[in-house]
Amino acid sequence: MSESEIGLVVVAIMRDEARLWTTGVGPGAKPETIRRPNEILRHHHVREAQHHLGHDTDHDLPDFYESITAAVGPAAEILLIGHGKGKANEMLRLTQYWERKHPDVAEKVVGAMDSDLEALTENQILALVRDWFEEYREYL
Repeated sequence: MSESEIGLVVVAIMRDEARLWTTGVGPGAKPETIRRPNEILRHHHVREAQHHLGHDTDHDLPDFYESITAAVGPAAEILLIGHGKGKANEMLRLTQYWERKHPDVAEKVVGAMDSDLEALTENQILALVRDWFEEYREYL
């Protein structure tokens, strides 16, 4: 690992935000939060009715994903945690984005798991990560 690399990075991603632990996964570690740009605020000229009638909101995903990519770029290993809700599975969409646009980052993904992120505290997420790492570290 070079001086500019960091070890394991955890990305917990949902539709509108990603929490990234880049400085360790010990109890009490605090994540960086990256929020997806708010479509209504970014396009305030679009009337509320138009917004709810199918206005495409996925065009801001590259900005969201690029912000995450920049934050995890120095990582040696990445563990993804997604909310796992069908078509809205942002973990899968982020992985596909990395495979297409940043294969060097996609190669750093060492694992992925689904969890009910909305129901978990940050410390519970970190406990899941530590349990995952204990179970799979011999394969890393």
